[in-house]
Amino acid sequence: MLKFYYIARNNLGAKETGVEEGLNQEEVVSKIQSRGLIVISVIPENTEAFNSKEINPNVKVKFKQKRDRITGADLTLFCRQLSTLLGAGVTILKSLDIISKQVVSRKFYAVVVNLQKNMEAGLSFHEAMVKHPKVFSDLWVNLVESGEASGNLAVVLSRLATYLERDAEFRGKVISALIYPGILLFAGLGALFLMAVKIVPTFAEIFKGFNITLPLLTRILLMVSDFLRFNTIAIFLVIGGIVFTFKSYLKTKTGRRNFESFKFKMPVFGEFFMALNVERFSSEMSTLLESGVPILYSLEISERSVGNLVMADIIRKIKDDVREGKSLREPLEKSAFFDPMFIQMVSIGEEIGELPQMFKKINNFYQDYCGVFLTRFVSMFEPFVLVFIGGIIGLMITGIFLPIFEISKIGG
Repeated sequence: MLKFYYIARNNLGAKETGVEEGLNQEEVVSKIQSRGLIVISVIPENTEAFNSKEINPNVKVKFKQKRDRITGADLTLFCRQLSTLLGAGVTILKSLDIISKQVVSRKFYAVVVNLQKNMEAGLSFHEAMVKHPKVFSDLWVNLVESGEASGNLAVVLSRLATYLERDAEFRGKVISALIYPGILLFAGLGALFLMAVKIVPTFAEIFKGFNITLPLLTRILLMVSDFLRFNTIAIFLVIGGIVFTFKSYLKTKTGRRNFESFKFKMPVFGEFFMALNVERFSSEMSTLLESGVPILYSLEISERSVGNLVMADIIRKIKDDVREGKSLREPLEKSAFFDPMFIQMVSIGEEIGELPQMFKKINNFYQDYCGVFLTRFVSMFEPFVLVFIGGIIGLMITGIFLPIFEISKIGG
């Protein structure tokens, strides 16, 4: 194991130094980053800088990019690191240089380097970000522009990082809650398919050796088994065709809007899908307004980034009414999309001048609501799937054993 002298900053921007052991620089950097620190420099023990315990700013930490795609975690970490470094007084160009050495995505590394080059050429930070629309959304660009204009870029980035972290945490909870039911259903259907194409045909061959009339349930079971065995490829092709056609339909604006409207009208789940969209809308509005973005501009950004065409149409109508001088309450009520609690809280926030804080409270409420809904859904879905799969397996076993009982009577 080799010793390395490191310099890093914590989330508050304070500098930390120390000695860490590892096989190489990459391992040491990973250890330091796992403690939530932003690495500035890592120097091997056998260098002069290490022996004198001095910082050599020319020493570069070499990171190996491990993948191509850019994930949400990459953007969240970038935002948090940039906020921390700027808050600690590091210039934005130097901050980007430091962060670029720690990026694990090849594409994102190229983006960060390009940001540096464009800013060195005279562009502002948000102007450099506009050149990468697939990486930085309107929310990013407009918040950064607001932070640059007000001179509070570090504060704005910190709020954006908090928003991204909360959004990622919430999405993670939703996905985690749905993984188990999905695995359970997939495993159950797989077991049924295996029984139908492997086990049932074995018994069918046995029954052929006896001169008995098979019960109706057994005949139906054998028919289903034969259909699945001899049409497996055709079945998967049909399923694949349906999925492909459905995805192609969803890529059209009409198809996507119709499907989103259908989701909102679904029994039981309709309210959940509406709550998910309201949660995202309230979270974005809270972050934008808290960062000093005017309400009309905030609504416009939310309209473009909410990710739902039906919701975007509603926000557009709200924005048009607000532009005409109306309060938020009137268009919210007219939309018939938001519940009375949401409307009342927004109205109170407008009256007392605390709209950003009220949107944050609304967001917390809908996150809790969605979390409780998912918890209850999983607790109800598990026994339902078990009973359904168990019932089908029970029918299959009954269909298999009924002829055996008939055969035993003949033998007796």
